[in-house]
Amino acid sequence: MKANKEKTLDRLARLEGQVRGVARMVEADRYCMDIMAQTAAIRSAVLAVEKLLLEHHAQHCVETAIESGDPEEQRAKFDELIGLLQRASR
Repeated sequence: MKANKEKTLDRLARLEGQVRGVARMVEADRYCMDIMAQTAAIRSAVLAVEKLLLEHHAQHCVETAIESGDPEEQRAKFDELIGLLQRASR
């Protein structure tokens, strides 16, 4: 968990910097296409964070539910995973 947590926090910190940079670009009246290129990079970075979180959920939370042998817990974690995938695909 620790390595995944550090990766996630590192990516979020970089994202925070990217968003601040875009705000500075807007304040400086930079060329629209340059700003759009940066917002596309932010979107990609957010997707990378979502992927890390989804991997962690599958590898830990869902796996724990499977190992528990509890059908209710397994169904709940499976439903959570499906919900995450549906929201991510919108």
